[in-house]
Amino acid sequence: MPSENSSHSPNYHTELTISRATFAHNMTKYPVLLALCTLFISINPGQAQTPSKFDQHEAFAPFFYPTNGDDVRTASGIPGPKYWQNRADYQINVSLDDQSHEISGYVVINYKNYSPDNLSFVWLQLDQNIYSPDSRGNLTTPIQGGRYANSPDDIGGYTISSVQLINDNKVIKADYLISDTRMQIKLNRPIKAHGDSAKFRIDYSFRIPIHGTDRMGRTPTQNGWIYQVAQWYPRMCVYDNVLGWNTLPYLGEGEFYLEYGNFDFTIKAPSREIIVASGELQNPGQVLTATQINRLRSARESDKTVMIRSEDEILDPDSRPKTKELSWHFTCTNARDVAWAASTSFVWDAARINLPGGKKSLAMSVYPVEFAFDSGWKRSTEFVKGAVEIYSKQWYEYPYPNAVNVAGRVTGMEYPGIVFCPLVDAQKRLWDVTSHEFGHTWFPMIVGSDERRFPWMDEGFNTFINGVANNKFNNGEFKSKIVNRHVAARAFENLTETIMTTADVLNERNLGNLAYSKPGMGLELLREEILGEDRFDSAFRYYISNWAYKHPTPWDFFRAIENASGENLNWFWRGWFFNNWKLDLGVKSVEYVRSNPVQGAIITIENLQQLPMPVTIEIKEENGKTSRIKLPVEIWYHGSEWKFYFNSTRRIERVTIDPDQRLPDTNESNNTWEGNKAPF
Repeated sequence: MPSENSSHSPNYHTELTISRATFAHNMTKYPVLLALCTLFISINPGQAQTPSKFDQHEAFAPFFYPTNGDDVRTASGIPGPKYWQNRADYQINVSLDDQSHEISGYVVINYKNYSPDNLSFVWLQLDQNIYSPDSRGNLTTPIQGGRYANSPDDIGGYTISSVQLINDNKVIKADYLISDTRMQIKLNRPIKAHGDSAKFRIDYSFRIPIHGTDRMGRTPTQNGWIYQVAQWYPRMCVYDNVLGWNTLPYLGEGEFYLEYGNFDFTIKAPSREIIVASGELQNPGQVLTATQINRLRSARESDKTVMIRSEDEILDPDSRPKTKELSWHFTCTNARDVAWAASTSFVWDAARINLPGGKKSLAMSVYPVEFAFDSGWKRSTEFVKGAVEIYSKQWYEYPYPNAVNVAGRVTGMEYPGIVFCPLVDAQKRLWDVTSHEFGHTWFPMIVGSDERRFPWMDEGFNTFINGVANNKFNNGEFKSKIVNRHVAARAFENLTETIMTTADVLNERNLGNLAYSKPGMGLELLREEILGEDRFDSAFRYYISNWAYKHPTPWDFFRAIENASGENLNWFWRGWFFNNWKLDLGVKSVEYVRSNPVQGAIITIENLQQLPMPVTIEIKEENGKTSRIKLPVEIWYHGSEWKFYFNSTRRIERVTIDPDQRLPDTNESNNTWEGNKAPF
């Protein structure tokens, strides 16, 4: 990708300054020149004129932000001195029955209220209730189904057997109600503002669904089921200064918005199961063999993949401890969620991750023996290691002790320290999905945006950083070609929804464009065409570091990028994110001063659609000389046309707007003017 000073980056000054100086000199030398400007001979007379839709007053309107900054969320895009968010710490103890496919146990939640409000009730999320036949998610699924539709095999939901309040070590039966995928617990005393806390215990069970709305599930293999387990305990809803309680029902397509806290969880399972999870295993000596412990120790010192349990050991009874059941104990700190996976079929390998601050983490992969030979999964740990190291160096350091990739039916889903990826053979496909799912560590695991309402702050940001990683991994093995944004723009042309559409409201066929591609391309445009790589990267890191483990809104993001880059980008947010404004730049005419190319040329460009953008123009003269000029977005302050002087020395053969096709221009037919097709 181009640097700040490359011909593709915003560097408007050198060539354009020379041109203006030369033009000023000519104006002095030829005092009648100004009067003659209106008599220039147009090189392309008779060209049909298309009325422009561009309105500079709308594009560059003031007052983009709906509110002023305050002590909680500042106008500079960072948390203010009175920023607050609540906290939830979890202790979870469950059992896995791999015959009935059930999970049962309890969760104890210690909820701390840092808000300025006294809370007389709390809300929790019961995501498993989406599998009830009468759930809103089930009843609002289109008849043709879809990726997040319930399967007839997935009837279930939570069985809540007990909800209790724990006050001063006294256990009190709680007053609660369940509404679809939400639970309200009414408190016998309010949780007071500014630091008071309350503790709840919920006993529950549920049957693990097969398909799990493509977020979790279980997969049959020749050596047993793979369980990919998530949304497996009642979780606190977020209480914030934007909406208060965030209680959108879980419908499947929209993902999650969660509080941060510490997790201490134990999973009891038959000893034949191997379990991997978010965070760090606390009792390896009780659940692993001595051989596996030694191999893990070797993997922590190795940049090459080390086998922890090989394909030859899957059916070897010595690969598991000699006991009926085992309790796997994990902890995960400062996280917003935890997930885990279990299987009798796991092949397991690992390698060291080197982090920029000097710390180490451990990349691990688990997959069935069917994919242990000549498949992309043989390189999975290499992919995990590569992705995490790139993102850590480029943006913000990876925070978890392990990074686990789990193979199964889920086509791609992310949780802190662990991701679920599909059973695919192709190495490129597995790299793409692995890099994408671990990219979610940064958005929304580290930067905890509300992906229920703003999926682009999750998927779009991640799509963007995936493209950066593609070009860096293994010396560009999976390097992405520069996107022809003309083609991409046409894919966006008929969208009737915008990037700002809530996830569950988005038409599923538009999800790819509006949650992933278009916002991802928007960040690429900011980096490559509007701000330049250095300014954008610095501003993006500013946003990440200030909102790490916090809850930013879109406005916080917009303000952060503008403040850190020093650029007013209201026009871009308005046109690209809040509207589906199109871009159609064209070369309108080339006119020579006194009909003489040696005296210079006046080139007129135009914007026929609603979106303004900076413009790169390439000019080729008949002597073979090629020049490039980069004009700032402010040229469109003055309307839909812009004239500029070019210090030509010979007849101009060709003028091209956006010569590298890096802008989302919907009409290529007017991007090039050719002198041999015009009279002179």
